Amino acid sequence: MRVLLIGANGFIGRFVADRLLADPAVQLTALGRGDDADVRFDLATGSPGALTRFLDAVHPGVVVNCAGATRGGARELTRHNTVAVATVCEALRRSGCGARLVQIGCGSEYGPSQPGSSTAEDAVPRPGGPYGVSKLAATELVLGSGLDAVVLRVFSPAGPGTPAGSPLGRLAEAMRRAMQSGDGELKLGGLGVQRDFIDVRDVARAVHAASLSAAQGVINIGSGRAVRLRDAAAVLARVAGYGGALHELDAPPGPLRAAIGHPRGDSEHTNPVAYPYPDGCGSWQQADVRTARDRLGWRPRINLEESLADIWMEAACRI
Repeated sequence: MRVLLIGANGFIGRFVADRLLADPAVQLTALGRGDDADVRFDLATGSPGALTRFLDAVHPGVVVNCAGATRGGARELTRHNTVAVATVCEALRRSGCGARLVQIGCGSEYGPSQPGSSTAEDAVPRPGGPYGVSKLAATELVLGSGLDAVVLRVFSPAGPGTPAGSPLGRLAEAMRRAMQSGDGELKLGGLGVQRDFIDVRDVARAVHAASLSAAQGVINIGSGRAVRLRDAAAVLARVAGYGGALHELDAPPGPLRAAIGHPRGDSEHTNPVAYPYPDGCGSWQQADVRTARDRLGWRPRINLEESLADIWMEAACRI
């Protein structure tokens, strides 16, 4: 099976590449903007016609799109998350390869949900910020394309390679600094938020399963369990061996990226986003993952403690 992987150098894409390369039946080609891609191509600026010619030459059976942007203004997010997907869909429609498309979506497409609830695929999406809007638009393009396609809505990915700017990445960095300086207490804000964390290696397994399946439409990929960031901090302290006290700031959480270990000199601190949570999902999010189990035969295997241990290992190695 020939698979074209777009975005192989990203957080999720790297693990998808590893998973696909481990399958002896897969012949993998990586397309991206970096020099180490098999083929250099920028989806945000490249034409559908150029991509069509490449598809006709390689003739993949599956195209996996892990490319996209998680940060930036509305224009940049739209270019990398929506326009890029429009290019992929149009190129696949024009091509004679007949490839199946596996698109990586995100839980932010749903927006805020009722505390205590699990969000299923039939929920009405109401994204609360430009990132979720740009990803939802991409999903709608895929679903309306007429292609053999599936969208995996990944909730909050974690594990090795977690970006330092994510809530768990900032949490680990704040703890590393506290241990390095010998601080006996760590004061953090925004710990009341609850998210459905899923290990990136389990996400890669889901992508592999979706590539081999005939499932179409939207499928949630998450752990099925919301975890309070305060509880994740306690687990991280345990795996890191941090014996100090964890104190939550009394102030309202505000943007998570400004609340958890945010350097005072960072330019983002002076220009916080206008949404109460950067991902636009409010205080609670939990996935209903029964569709992934029933249609992909997929279940999460890696628990949050293992994911946090890997995040800490990388944070502790920073100089």
